[in-house]
Amino acid sequence: MDTNAALYGDLERILVTREEIAKAVRELGQKLTKDYAGKEPVLICILKGASVFFTDLIREIDLPLTTEFMSISSYGSSTKSSGVVRILKDLDRDITGRDVLVVEDIVDSGMTLHYLKDVLRTRNAASVSIVTLLDKPARRRVELHVDYSCFNIPDAFVVGYGLDYDEKYRNLPDIGVLHPRIYTK
Repeated sequence: MDTNAALYGDLERILVTREEIAKAVRELGQKLTKDYAGKEPVLICILKGASVFFTDLIREIDLPLTTEFMSISSYGSSTKSSGVVRILKDLDRDITGRDVLVVEDIVDSGMTLHYLKDVLRTRNAASVSIVTLLDKPARRRVELHVDYSCFNIPDAFVVGYGLDYDEKYRNLPDIGVLHPRIYTK
């Protein structure tokens, strides 16, 4: 997609380019391949936002792995987490004794992943690690260790590469800061 496309007009600026994303995802895939050598991890994609990152990432991991999908809600159509976490789609398989990598698009307040990590631990996973494309530590409201992250970003509302605002902008190949005029109407 050309950066002159209409959706780019809603951005204040591009924060992370598609080329920077591709390089970081490739490097993260190599790191996960090394760190999980000899294991068969389960990678859980948190829908919908992480789907683009997830599909690119799993192709960069040179290991036998299993994929799962979960859908969790804490935002609705808001720009801030409501604090109420709901599992909308749960796992299809048992994760007992498995090394689990939860793949998320962005860690913001940490509330959703803190809740999810506790849920997965009660299901007797051997380990639960957090893998995220973007980490926004300035917004953290709970203590949460992010095991793997491609980019630390400032406190800005971002869209693109799977991240959305009200289900729009997921198809942007770059990550950009959404102009406040879009979400403060």
